Amino acid sequence: MGLADLHVHTMYSYDGTASVSSILRRAKEIGLDVIAITDHDEIAGALEAVKLASHYGIHVIPASEITTAEGDLLALLINKKIQAGLSLIETVLRVKDEGGVCIAPHPMAGGMGMKSLSAYSILKALKNPQVAQTLIGIETYNGTAIDRMSNHYAKVFASGLNIAQTGSSDAHVIDTIGFGATEFEGNTPQDLLNSLKNKITKVRKLNEWSPLHILSNWGFRYVESTFRKVTGLAKA
Repeated sequence: MGLADLHVHTMYSYDGTASVSSILRRAKEIGLDVIAITDHDEIAGALEAVKLASHYGIHVIPASEITTAEGDLLALLINKKIQAGLSLIETVLRVKDEGGVCIAPHPMAGGMGMKSLSAYSILKALKNPQVAQTLIGIETYNGTAIDRMSNHYAKVFASGLNIAQTGSSDAHVIDTIGFGATEFEGNTPQDLLNSLKNKITKVRKLNEWSPLHILSNWGFRYVESTFRKVTGLAKA
């Protein structure tokens, strides 16, 4: 079985704290086979990671967390930025045109500025046949969600749909990469895609911190990363 973390942020995200190289190194150390770099409305970090992936012995999926008019959306297997602020349906269709697929991250989660899709928005979008071909997964375990009940709601919601379930870390710091992960058959991005489309992925919870620990660690890492940017050490 392969193991993937499909929701990871780098310093290319406004709230990310880790360099691309450090993330790839960490992902390999903890035994991940595949990682998706999903910076907010940005693709540069993901493309940098794709170039460096072979040096670290890990597969990288170019991706982005897109801000739609109805909430955040993970777009996997894309190579250019998708316009933010569009409706969920229009965003998914644009990802489809780029040959990518989508996952709804932390649905129904609130707090700390979270921009999450509602169950209504997802159900409405899935009524569109083209959207249903592209929006193929729901993140039912987010390893760093402050709103812990949202993971329970997401699992119950997804269980009533014919759709793949994924686990991810939503890591904004190096320490939480892999806290949530997705098991799939094989160990390559294509194997992962096949498992998602066949709805045979499984969620794995690898670690969990208290909300206070998550927030305090992010605060420390944010200050640290800001210092590294100022001193020119950001890519170390």
